[in-house]
Amino acid sequence: MDKISLGICSFALVSPIAMQAQESAERTLPNVVLIYADDIGFGDLECYGAKGVKTPNVNSLAANGLRFTNAHAVASTSTPSRYSLLTGEYPWRKQGTDVAAGNAAMIVTPEQYTVADVFKDAGYTTAAFGKWHLGLGSETGKQDWNGEISPALADIGFDYSYIMAATADRVPCVFIENGRVANYDSEAPIYVSYRQNFDGEPTGRENPELLYNLKHSHGHDMSIVNGIGRIGYMKGGGTALWKDENIADSITCKAVEFIKENSEQPFFIYFATNDVHVPRFPHERFRGTSSMGLRGDAISQFDWSVGEVVRALEEQGLLENTLIILTSDNGPVLDDGYADEAEELAGEHSPTGGLRGGKYSTFEGGTRVPFIVHWPAMIKNPAVKDGLVSQIDFLDVMASITGVGGVKPLSSDGAPIERNTWLGADDGGRPFAVEMAANHTLSLIMFGWKYIEPKGGLSMVPWGPKIETGYSTEPQLYKMVDGEFDENNNVAAENPTLVNGLKEELQRIRNTKGYYIECR
Repeated sequence: MDKISLGICSFALVSPIAMQAQESAERTLPNVVLIYADDIGFGDLECYGAKGVKTPNVNSLAANGLRFTNAHAVASTSTPSRYSLLTGEYPWRKQGTDVAAGNAAMIVTPEQYTVADVFKDAGYTTAAFGKWHLGLGSETGKQDWNGEISPALADIGFDYSYIMAATADRVPCVFIENGRVANYDSEAPIYVSYRQNFDGEPTGRENPELLYNLKHSHGHDMSIVNGIGRIGYMKGGGTALWKDENIADSITCKAVEFIKENSEQPFFIYFATNDVHVPRFPHERFRGTSSMGLRGDAISQFDWSVGEVVRALEEQGLLENTLIILTSDNGPVLDDGYADEAEELAGEHSPTGGLRGGKYSTFEGGTRVPFIVHWPAMIKNPAVKDGLVSQIDFLDVMASITGVGGVKPLSSDGAPIERNTWLGADDGGRPFAVEMAANHTLSLIMFGWKYIEPKGGLSMVPWGPKIETGYSTEPQLYKMVDGEFDENNNVAAENPTLVNGLKEELQRIRNTKGYYIECR
């Protein structure tokens, strides 16, 4: 085993040769299903200690696979996390990767190599369902919502797509199927603006009496669709407009259909749910299934979607050789703009699993997320793993599994060697992970320490959520104790040499594409 020295510490990594025994068991390429939850925190699932809600389908994946306790999204907000997962590039390397408007131009551009391209190169059929939030079209605000939208997901490697342009709280509130509005209503042409309202269209701010399904607590007071206020202005849509209570059914049904229609060839599914993201408005059949009101019921609905996908794989005889990865785009938030009593009804449940911070934050609650890997044909010894994992490696791990590109990384910032960790052959995990908060403050996890760079900013999220940001004008250093960072005890002042070393490492990572410590 090779050993690497890096100034402030040394460590060892397992060579890809360690996977050869497992590789000999592979006979055919696995199907791959990524279940990418939205705003589900480290403590929001029953197998991660959730209280007040049952998640039996997720529990089953965890009990028969690998459940990771130190896995991280790249950012504590949606768009940058998704960008990094699909491209293997840190979001600060490209302008325009912050939380996107519903009419944003496409952020992942056709010339970029994506996870979907990896699978296409390996001979897979590819599909994306649910939340997108990475823009569409070539120019912000110039999409033709009444015709073909280009570029779209077909231009970055997806054979089929049935998506929401952004999130459920942002217009346009229609599904986009293969670059066109699904169920398009020619009698109700669609117009979208994030600058001004359209004449005669009601808004949540001026017409609160029309908010018959959910009222806003802060923001979300522009156009009204399905009795719920949104961000942005929209006119038209007619029968193409979604009903929030049916979103989970719609994307799950489409994913199940895709599995049935493509059961004879390897496929990759990007299944991005919206349930727990605001506005939380689950179907009636999930109401009251938790003790936490709409947010808890939305978690139950998410678990149902997971179960339906797994059931479809079972019925087609595909589950044994399907790699399922279940994770989330960032940490949780309770009041994120709607009066759904998420804070009042949380009870003993901790969405972050006791971690400090949450969505938007630089603390662990912002980026440490559930991460479950299930692949019966390959994972024979279910276990709980505490190795460090980052979603930045998704592209290169998938390339390694499908045999695309050889042993060198195909992305800017990921590493194929992390396949060892993801499939349980290496307990050590990644040597470092970088996290980005909403204001672009970066944190570095390395050698059992977490360093947060001094950037400054408000101590609490200013627009409504009761979440600590972790922003400071002073450097922060936290030590891992019993598997958790003690983020209440900043020991930077007592460890100046270590702080300077981690600061330098973070700068190298920030300034160097492909910075990853490899075996030699």
